[in-house]
Amino acid sequence: MRTFISRTVIVFYLLAVSAAYTAHSYADPGSGKAKFTKHFNESLFKITDNGMFSIEILLDEKEYKIGKNVIGIVIHNAHDEDVEGADLKIISLLPKGQVNTESPVVKDKGGGLYTVSNLNVNREGNWELKIDIKKKKMEDGALFSFPDALKLRRKAGKYEAGSQ
Repeated sequence: MRTFISRTVIVFYLLAVSAAYTAHSYADPGSGKAKFTKHFNESLFKITDNGMFSIEILLDEKEYKIGKNVIGIVIHNAHDEDVEGADLKIISLLPKGQVNTESPVVKDKGGGLYTVSNLNVNREGNWELKIDIKKKKMEDGALFSFPDALKLRRKAGKYEAGSQ
């Protein structure tokens, strides 16, 4: 009888853990893909290459006060939760022959918000902004191509990996 009760308790425990994990995930059950939230209309938004994170870039203070001469970057994970304490590597890739002298300074402001200073996102011509994110054992990144990224702004809402 004890064996039966022990096995029953274990089965219920496993079912409860499974249900909690499923309820916590924002994946669409039909697609199996994580959904991410874009909060602002005027921001740039991408889901990273492997679908681990979303990156939302606030270019100015129209919708959120971030400070003068800085941009804001909001990072969420595949559960659409704020990512704090991540290591962000930001590189602006200029056309051949142009020298990049910028050294962006990233500060974690909490709640998934990072501010970046010493980065010129208003430069002329074609160039790219590469953002790599590392949090514990997870690493992923995305590339924003300018000036095209400024023209392809999506409205605020939910987006899933692979829908970009």
